[in-house]
Amino acid sequence: MKKQLINIEIDKLTNSIENRITGDRFDTQILKIDKKDISKLKSGWNFDWRSECNSESEVYKLIIENNKSVIQGLISLSVKQGFVYIELIESADFNIGRNKVYYGVAGNLFAFACKLSWDNGNYGYIAFNAKTNLIKHYIETLGAKQIGNSNQLIVEPEEALILISKYYKGK
Repeated sequence: MKKQLINIEIDKLTNSIENRITGDRFDTQILKIDKKDISKLKSGWNFDWRSECNSESEVYKLIIENNKSVIQGLISLSVKQGFVYIELIESADFNIGRNKVYYGVAGNLFAFACKLSWDNGNYGYIAFNAKTNLIKHYIETLGAKQIGNSNQLIVEPEEALILISKYYKGK
């Protein structure tokens, strides 16, 4: 399978997700996708998440704790030796653009990848391939580091801990 280039804007680092209009914040959960969720992935997504669910990577959904039926975002990961690799990441279509419903979806998903890495003994290291026009954005928002002149970026422990502590206070 061809490696995808990550193309998601980190609009705001929040400590959950935040309603764009009201500023209300909602606690979230990230859960492994299950079979009943796969049927919901037919429309409203830019990527073929149904085929991604059949790949060797693990797919997780971001939901609001009190509204578990609506998927806010998705992430596909592979746990490697020494790091977690983000295969694919996407906000739901209603969380993209100027009129999005919630801020913080992308940051929440990246923080989850760092936490999963930390929980697996990999000190929060994550890696992903970014679209060229977003490399600077990820460096500025996540503290990511570019590997040479490639599109591959990594997040190291110090920056991973910042993300983890922002989204997983007391967890």
